[in-house]
Amino acid sequence: MARRSSSKIGLARHDATPMLTFQQVILNLQDYWGARGCALLQPYDMEVGAGTSHTATFLRALGPEPWRAAYVQPSRRPKDGRYGENPNRMQHYYQYQVVLKPSPSDILDLYLG
Repeated sequence: MARRSSSKIGLARHDATPMLTFQQVILNLQDYWGARGCALLQPYDMEVGAGTSHTATFLRALGPEPWRAAYVQPSRRPKDGRYGENPNRMQHYYQYQVVLKPSPSDILDLYLG
């Protein structure tokens, strides 16, 4: 039996690099931003629409002091899930937030790694 080409049917090749798990992606991001002077924070657990609602980001962004932080922020907006029509549909996702204040001159190089 002839073997189909994986590219024709949309399957991953067996010899390709294994896919990273969600945990590995987060650990890689933590290592990267931690090595660049960011405080690695824990998530702020409440209904927020974006990572910028984290108290350490929001409150520290207001002051004049330099601040570097990185963290995963779960975002839950149940009232927005499915247009707010069905209370049983929850919208939940994760955002990796990095705050660099003041913005460094090489911000694109840092972002692109």
